[in-house]
Amino acid sequence: MSASYQEAIQYLYQQLPTYHLIGAKAYKADLTNALALCRWVGNPQHTFKTVHVAGTNGKGSSSHMLAAILQCAGYKTGLYTSPHLKDFTERIKINGHDIEQNFVTEFVEQIKPAMAEIKPSFFELTVAMAFQYFASRQIDVAVIEVGLGGRLDATNIIDPEISLITNIGYDHMDILGNTLPEIAYEKAGIIKPNRPVVISEKQDEVEQVFRKQAEKQLAPISFANDVIQSKWLNTEVLEINSQQFNAHLTPELKGRYQAKNVAGVVTTSLEMRKLGWKIPDEAIARGINQTVSITGLKGRWQVLQHNPLVICDTGHNAEGIQQLVAHSETLPHQNLHWVFGMVKDKNHDKVLAILPKHAQYYFCQAKIERAMDAEALCQLASTYGLQGMVVRDVNEAITKARSLSSSNDLILVGGSTFVVAEVNNL
Repeated sequence: MSASYQEAIQYLYQQLPTYHLIGAKAYKADLTNALALCRWVGNPQHTFKTVHVAGTNGKGSSSHMLAAILQCAGYKTGLYTSPHLKDFTERIKINGHDIEQNFVTEFVEQIKPAMAEIKPSFFELTVAMAFQYFASRQIDVAVIEVGLGGRLDATNIIDPEISLITNIGYDHMDILGNTLPEIAYEKAGIIKPNRPVVISEKQDEVEQVFRKQAEKQLAPISFANDVIQSKWLNTEVLEINSQQFNAHLTPELKGRYQAKNVAGVVTTSLEMRKLGWKIPDEAIARGINQTVSITGLKGRWQVLQHNPLVICDTGHNAEGIQQLVAHSETLPHQNLHWVFGMVKDKNHDKVLAILPKHAQYYFCQAKIERAMDAEALCQLASTYGLQGMVVRDVNEAITKARSLSSSNDLILVGGSTFVVAEVNNL
């Protein structure tokens, strides 16, 4: 890592409000800054095709799967996601390769005058950087993951070929609203006039929100449940049946919850075919089966070691944690250990209420301002009948869990993206 790159990243963190560090205070709830920044660098977002992905859970996995599929179909494919786990460059990729550090350094120098004038957030600046990078490398298409919400997210200045909206759950309620329909309304803001939209999961509480917005925008809408039947035949094989695509897949992204994400991704790929994109069946299958290898995605039900089995996952809200609990129950193991931390601004009670009481917990905290104090988390967890100890450092907590586990135990690491980000051997 070059000194100039380190200095550029440090400068961004010092100068700009950063959501992953300070939370809602960093969120800019309109598109003014994003539009101004992109104008400043020549509106690069208009020079390549895009696919826009929003949702509460599954949008990161789905974005990576779509990027892998498009790459397998022969398209030079950009991918913009957030947050990063280990290094800033993970946020911006082309064909699975991170953005070059020298591009980051040069962009930061180039944009400094605009930063003083526009006063963007960290996220707004990274969006402009991604668009500039993709344009400069003359990509064919970019998969753009929404940062937060959709309607007022900085990424929502694109006119995508198609939009994909995954699961809707209770997250970021301090910004997006207190009910699922309110949250869905913000996500539905990425639906564009006359552009098709795919909904990964038909949910009774929010279906009409999406139908109403699609009708208003004259946007063709598809619910993946109506197009695709997906079910796990075992822990490895996912069966997909539809009129246009049938396969037994072995997704690299494990987890029972991926069945819904895969259905949304396959439906999106089939809809793109109707728009003239050449995406053969083999590209869909290979992109899903080799997502991690192709894109370099980390932290989604990622196996860190065997005997005992250690798995980390970035699921961090009630719906995401519920899926982790359900999937862990399908794995043969004797005792369950969980290295667990959260951030301050999540719904702690909702999450703690669904955690298994038979597990042994190691309460930790990531080294960020937003992290919930491990001692306070332990005390709150005890009111829900959860037993454990405080080991503040993430990696020390993992070491402690290993030392108290037998070879046929299961150790989970998660509760927060930022806990997973600090795992040493990720």
